[in-house]
Amino acid sequence: MTDTVKAPSTVWRNPWHFVAFGFGSGTLPKAPGTWGSLVALPFIPLWQMLPDWGYWLMLGVTMLFGCWLCGKVATDLKVHDHEGIVWDEMVGMWITLWLVPEGWVWLLLGFLVFRVMDIAKPWPIRWIDRHVHGGFGIMLDDVLAGVFAWLAMQLIVWAVL
Repeated sequence: MTDTVKAPSTVWRNPWHFVAFGFGSGTLPKAPGTWGSLVALPFIPLWQMLPDWGYWLMLGVTMLFGCWLCGKVATDLKVHDHEGIVWDEMVGMWITLWLVPEGWVWLLLGFLVFRVMDIAKPWPIRWIDRHVHGGFGIMLDDVLAGVFAWLAMQLIVWAVL
């Protein structure tokens, strides 16, 4: 469950907070998760230049880093899963678009599919969001939303190509 709290000024002074808040995108007053997901998009063409295993490795590293980062920033702020912490949405977007063809149409479609999964939180994502805490919990619901969105994207790719 997300707590609604004003973005702290530490986002602009603490590099860990800045990264966790999606390079500042999580400070926007409306729909910070959507803004964080958008900030993730420019990275996709870079990740797509990696070999498939390199992209997969990057996902593993950013997920593990995210567990630590999100947990640290949540502890610093004394707020579990502050809505401005959007690193988890960024990683969810990167998962969604792994092995998806290049191009702006695929980026846009992936963005929409991920946002639907992240907002709708189909089972077991909603349960995890409410019951798993700490950095792992903050990351896990968005990682699973990314996996669900990835599966949907793979079906779309298979149907179209």
